[in-house]
Amino acid sequence: MVLGRDRERATLQRLLDEAGRGRSAVLVVHGEPGIGKTALIDDFAAGATGFRVLRATGVEAELDLPYAALHQLCAGLPDDRLPDPQRDALHIAFGTREGQPDPFLLGLATLTLISEAAAARPVLCVVDDAQWVDRASLQTFAFVARRLATESTLMIFTVRDDVPVLRGLPDLHLRGLADTDARALLASVVRWPLDESVRTAILAEARGNPLALLEFPRDPALLAGGFGLPEAAGDRLEHSFRRRLDDLSPEARRMLLLAAAHPAGDSTVFWRAARALNLDEVPDLLTVGVRVAFRHPLVRSAVYGSAEPNERRLVHAALAEAAIDPDRRAWHRAQAAEGPDESVAAELVASAGRARARGGMAASAAFLDRAASLTADPGLRADRELAAARATYQAGAPEAAVRLLAGAEAGPPDELRDARITLLRGQMAFSMPGGDAPTLLLDAARRLEKLDVRLARETYLDAFAAAILAGRFGGDALADIARAAKDAPPAESSGPDQLLDGLAVLFTEGFATGTPLVREALAAIQRDELRLDEAMHWLYLIGHLSYTTWDDTVWHALISRYLDLVREAGALARLPYLASHRMGLHLHRGELDLAGALVEELEAVDAATGTGRPAYAALAVAAWKGETTKALRLIETLTPEVIARREGAVLTMVEYCSALLHNSLGDYATAHAAASRATEHALETGFVNNALAELVEAASRLGDFPAAQRALERLAERTTPSGTSWALGVEARSRALVTGDERLYRSAIDHLTGSPGAFSLARAHLVYGEWLSDQRRRDDSRTQLRQAHDQFVSFGAEAFADRTRRALATVGDTPKPGRATDTNGLTEQERQIARRAADGLSNAQIGAELFLSPRTVEWHLRKVFTKLGITNRRGLRRPA
Repeated sequence: MVLGRDRERATLQRLLDEAGRGRSAVLVVHGEPGIGKTALIDDFAAGATGFRVLRATGVEAELDLPYAALHQLCAGLPDDRLPDPQRDALHIAFGTREGQPDPFLLGLATLTLISEAAAARPVLCVVDDAQWVDRASLQTFAFVARRLATESTLMIFTVRDDVPVLRGLPDLHLRGLADTDARALLASVVRWPLDESVRTAILAEARGNPLALLEFPRDPALLAGGFGLPEAAGDRLEHSFRRRLDDLSPEARRMLLLAAAHPAGDSTVFWRAARALNLDEVPDLLTVGVRVAFRHPLVRSAVYGSAEPNERRLVHAALAEAAIDPDRRAWHRAQAAEGPDESVAAELVASAGRARARGGMAASAAFLDRAASLTADPGLRADRELAAARATYQAGAPEAAVRLLAGAEAGPPDELRDARITLLRGQMAFSMPGGDAPTLLLDAARRLEKLDVRLARETYLDAFAAAILAGRFGGDALADIARAAKDAPPAESSGPDQLLDGLAVLFTEGFATGTPLVREALAAIQRDELRLDEAMHWLYLIGHLSYTTWDDTVWHALISRYLDLVREAGALARLPYLASHRMGLHLHRGELDLAGALVEELEAVDAATGTGRPAYAALAVAAWKGETTKALRLIETLTPEVIARREGAVLTMVEYCSALLHNSLGDYATAHAAASRATEHALETGFVNNALAELVEAASRLGDFPAAQRALERLAERTTPSGTSWALGVEARSRALVTGDERLYRSAIDHLTGSPGAFSLARAHLVYGEWLSDQRRRDDSRTQLRQAHDQFVSFGAEAFADRTRRALATVGDTPKPGRATDTNGLTEQERQIARRAADGLSNAQIGAELFLSPRTVEWHLRKVFTKLGITNRRGLRRPA
């Protein structure tokens, strides 16, 4: 029984009881080294009668080995019931199959494995020393922790320090023992007379830390009455362990060092290396069974930290000879090397490639970094430092990547390497708010023109993407990139190449000549059917330019195709951007409920991964639905955040949403101000298009016809070259508001009737009906307003529906407010699940889309059936 932890045990037991009754729970146990986290959880797990216990333990030396901890946790779980994509992801992660595992798909696979195990009996899942779990495994564990619901599983993490990926999960801070318990524990190990001043010194030094209370009585300095230095207990404990090593024989210390250098813990490899070193004595600080383990993690760090470099090299050399896995062999050879060694460096480069193929970017980066340090040739070393920097950046460690880039820059002059360094700096800046990505990428593209034309043109496209996103915050970068790209060397006539040429013309000669070229390029991309990885690289530009050129047909076709491919492939890490575009398409088509469901799906991704993505999509849906309070709150919170991130295109979107919302409310002054801010930057594209239409409407309603006319002229510059029904319909509607020409109102309706843009069509009926009311043509006005009202109500666009009802009241018509829907008390998550079940999706498919286990889906469906008064899926009607 662990001493003095009654409160903590009660908390754990309550969670365990809930898991036993079918409700899952998660707890992160924090505490300093030696505070008793592992002891508490070990003791608790030993008493978890009826539970299957799954464990993984982090080891500091394995931080860079991808999925090492995940393999510990899942190795004994059968995967035969997993969907093929999930099973494939597991095999790739564990190195038994080639490929690149998708992290979301791997998270779903782990969630399903645990869920299936819990179907037989409840599961207690323990991840000990989570601060030392490799990044890839920890992200997977965090994904699972955030999606557990009804799997009869209790998941516990123990961790020393703050671990960002676990933030937001329920936690428990383990403090030092109370004085009474601390004295009792000390008395249990000190059975001889002890001077009270020494006892007081030990208690003060230990500060209630149980391991310190057990170990400090072995410290001669303390027992002699010395006073402790103001160090953390972990540091003090490590010093204590180091002093104890001095009392061991050289052979025992070497055996401990061998174990410390072998964090994989495989006893077969350990004994093979020990025999090579003529070692057979196992010190009491070590236990050797199936795995080799230290009594406490601090022993490992104390042993390894106090060893002489030549001793470390000796044991690593023995472990390299004993190793079976080629990557561990390469790593141990690297630690055994006394200086540059090309054969070892080449092995590390090969290991980096294998790690990258398994999705272990942190491991790939570590292998490449060490390979560079063992490379004698200055040029090759700089190339490897650049490769290590790229892998390190992709692994999510930008500061370390900057250090490696500095090393690469110090290498001998090489134009191609220097250009690639600038390219990587630009790519890093693109992913960091406020970076100077457009300028850096333009510089890299110019340098690459004479070295690698294909890469140069790809870099120009990346520069365009960065400059378009930066928008107003990018200064003259967009114009500079366009001028340089126009003179770039030609290449093969692929869709992306055509897109580059079209962009160069669009931003140098204007929309009249550039729009047709961009539309041709998008059509070519649609015909070429780019691979998913290629398409994803250009997706920001593809989506943005489809919207910019008013090509809703291509926009729908491309986004829908790649979203389907992502779902089929299980490449869920790529889902958020595609889903955001699909959400925009749903809004355009008046499918506001479907748009809202996608926003909830995006929020599920964020909740599952702890990403914390800004709520841009939620703002768009709230504005179009007319959820005024929510939309205004999001506008208020997002505006300073977007400004801080220096994302001009997104700020334009926020201002456009504000203008649309206030036009729907009839607050034309506020709409005018927001639309004016959104449209004052000449070269911005995308949301500027419809923001100009909002400005025309707001200005004309306020009688500011000069402003309305200027906005109309700018709008027509963008719509006329496009020639799509959407573009021409919005232009005709806007021109009618300025001129009062009835033929234009009718033309707008005709154009938009042939477009997917049902929402724009409803707005055309609305403004035409309002104009007819002003002309005192009450019957004609009622006809148009009724059509608009019915459409807005069916969309769920309440603010526009209210505006239409007010207009109908002026012509003697008073339709009932609100939507005729009956949710039968379903929660939004239940509605999403019911909607998908009605479409014929299986529990596993629904779980994959909503990041839930099949058992949780089944549990929710049972609740749906009860609320709807049905017994099976056949009774489901698609919820509104």
